[in-house]
Amino acid sequence: MSATRHPSAARFPVVGGELSVGGVPLSRLAARVGRTPFYAYDRALLTQRVQALREALPKAISLHFAMKANPMPAVVGHMAGLVDGIDVASGAELLVALDAGADPREISFAGPGKSEAELAQAVAAGILVNIESMREVTLLASIGERLGLRPRVAVRVNPDFELKSSGMKMGGGPKQFGIDAELVPQALAAIGERDLGFEGFHIFSGSQNLRAEAICEAQTKALALAVRLAGHAPSPTTLLNLGGGFGIPYFPGEQALDLVPIGAHLHGIVAEAGRELPRAELVIELGRYLVGEAGVYVARVLDRKVSRGEVFLVTDGGLHHHLAASGNFGQVIRKNYPVEIGTRAGAAERESASVVGPLCTPLDLLGDRMDLAVAAPGDLVVVFQSGAYGFTASPQQFLSHPPPLQVLV
Repeated sequence: MSATRHPSAARFPVVGGELSVGGVPLSRLAARVGRTPFYAYDRALLTQRVQALREALPKAISLHFAMKANPMPAVVGHMAGLVDGIDVASGAELLVALDAGADPREISFAGPGKSEAELAQAVAAGILVNIESMREVTLLASIGERLGLRPRVAVRVNPDFELKSSGMKMGGGPKQFGIDAELVPQALAAIGERDLGFEGFHIFSGSQNLRAEAICEAQTKALALAVRLAGHAPSPTTLLNLGGGFGIPYFPGEQALDLVPIGAHLHGIVAEAGRELPRAELVIELGRYLVGEAGVYVARVLDRKVSRGEVFLVTDGGLHHHLAASGNFGQVIRKNYPVEIGTRAGAAERESASVVGPLCTPLDLLGDRMDLAVAAPGDLVVVFQSGAYGFTASPQQFLSHPPPLQVLV
């Protein structure tokens, strides 16, 4: 009997004994792509995720896509038609967002080290800049004068709290992100003095969180902090980006995030914001949660080796394409991403095997002693939960192997 599939795998139906993406059986998709390895993103799953959020969250909440999670132009183009705004993290991402048809009025730019050229791009495009230092205040004022445009700005706040139990803490304590909450009044005064177009606050305290109660607590604190800081602002607050932090389950024992309590809590946040910041649009900004579960990474088995009783499936993919799945992107103790032999989905004959890549390093490991269908050279290995921080977060030049391809199906 085959092993129980990871919940993420169940998103991709089995057709004729093969996993399918976007309704296309895996071997046919590989032939259509032309070669392996590749990333494949399912557009229907992307749409379904946004729809599920719309149903769970209050209608007053605007939904923004942090495209750093997956900046593939086709994905950004698809998402731009579904969400209310796009957050970019570089000048290059800004160009992709604009090319995708995103409304410049609904694009924001975050990042602690924006160059002067990138800030000029942002001002010329008419997007919102999340200011993260006094340096940016000075530069934006100068750029605005030079271009004859009034820069649109919000203050990214490094809050005096953190998102508990988050995979990556981005607020609270000393951080390179944003302006420390206690220094924000000074920054707001400078924004007023330089006549920048102040709109609001961006408060992002952490990411990859699976605990609804922690996310709700951070949202409550973010609103209270914004209300407190708004009293120092040079003009009414018309925007409050509450951040995101919504996580997806990668590893055994992890449970999917429950949106119900978050939605219920946000109804209260909307009501309170209506009293305290009546002109403010409330934004939830998500990246991984929107795209992570809609993508797979596919590599082909080149060789099957048995070394001292252990099976190794050597593939044409590896850590240079999918650093996160190798355990070398944020994991303290390595855990396996969900993996299947996609061309033998549901097969009864199974074994313990490790999935490795072609690189000359023991770090090139995509699956460590996993329960998998018995595979042979030519079979296709699938790594799930690969729609975010895969292609662009991996060292593709390492050892000079060919890069992977990407497709939206």
